[in-house]
Amino acid sequence: MINPVLVEVLRGPLVESRHAGAVAAVDADGHAVLALGDVRRPVFPRSAIKAIQALPLVESGAADRYGFGPEELALACASHGGEPGHVATAERMLELIGLDGSALKCGAHWPIHQPSARALARAGGQATALHNNCSGKHAGFLCLACATGADPAHYVQPAHPVQRAVRDTLETMGESPLFNDVCAVDGCSVPTWALPLNALALAFAKFGSGAHMLPERAKAAARLREACAAHPWHVAGTGRFCTEIMQRFGARIFAKTGAEGVYCAALPELGIGIAVKCDDGAGRAAEVMMAATLDRLLNNDADSALLEPFVRAPLRNWSGITVGSLRPTDAFKP
Repeated sequence: MINPVLVEVLRGPLVESRHAGAVAAVDADGHAVLALGDVRRPVFPRSAIKAIQALPLVESGAADRYGFGPEELALACASHGGEPGHVATAERMLELIGLDGSALKCGAHWPIHQPSARALARAGGQATALHNNCSGKHAGFLCLACATGADPAHYVQPAHPVQRAVRDTLETMGESPLFNDVCAVDGCSVPTWALPLNALALAFAKFGSGAHMLPERAKAAARLREACAAHPWHVAGTGRFCTEIMQRFGARIFAKTGAEGVYCAALPELGIGIAVKCDDGAGRAAEVMMAATLDRLLNNDADSALLEPFVRAPLRNWSGITVGSLRPTDAFKP
């Protein structure tokens, strides 16, 4: 099945680029609410499932044992920008479990947030693993390892108890078996498991609604959603799509980016989960796909006004001049 073009990029009056992709929206029973393109094709969700990966941290009691509060829980779900507040929170998470940045296996990269990267360079600093956008997730993994008596030195390995718990959680939430032939290595060195887009959407329908989950897991999901709604800046950062959507909608929307054009979201009030994949991996197009999907599902003027800057995102040049825009195609129309 060839996926439809879902986003067009305009420069002036003409379409300059087109992005194909797929969108799945389902309820917690797995019933399709919206399906565009091939929603059964396995995709690597990458960082879009960090909230699912954080469920064992909370439901096991590890987060409470080491005193993690809402900011720490939000950062455990984050692909943060490496801003100073993000780094400080990651450091605090590690201090609470008696470790430091040297325990992180995610690798080092400069802050995604360019002003923070420039400030770090001007000060003569160096990028560390704490600046890695995944450092909060990895601090959560280390917390789970320490709380359960597992060796924290090898927490990124597929056979490690932490990664087995993550795999079991994702498999149960998405109701899709995860075989070794769909396992690869993520950018931060942990395993990443490919599963169909509609299975990802199902996982987030459950995450948002608490349906078809054991009580402790449902409580854990609610705590993570509440933490992210209360501290959306910790989930991404200044000017980022996930943060801005959750700042505008609060607990009504949980949204999370993943690499290579993947986005996932939950609409707790509607009991719907969403997963989108832009075929060419373009994050800017995936954001439009997600915004257009949210607009269609929420379907009211007030919410459409809040989503409009993301549904029809302006395209600006280096001088700040608006030279075009991105827009969803008619595929999103009812």
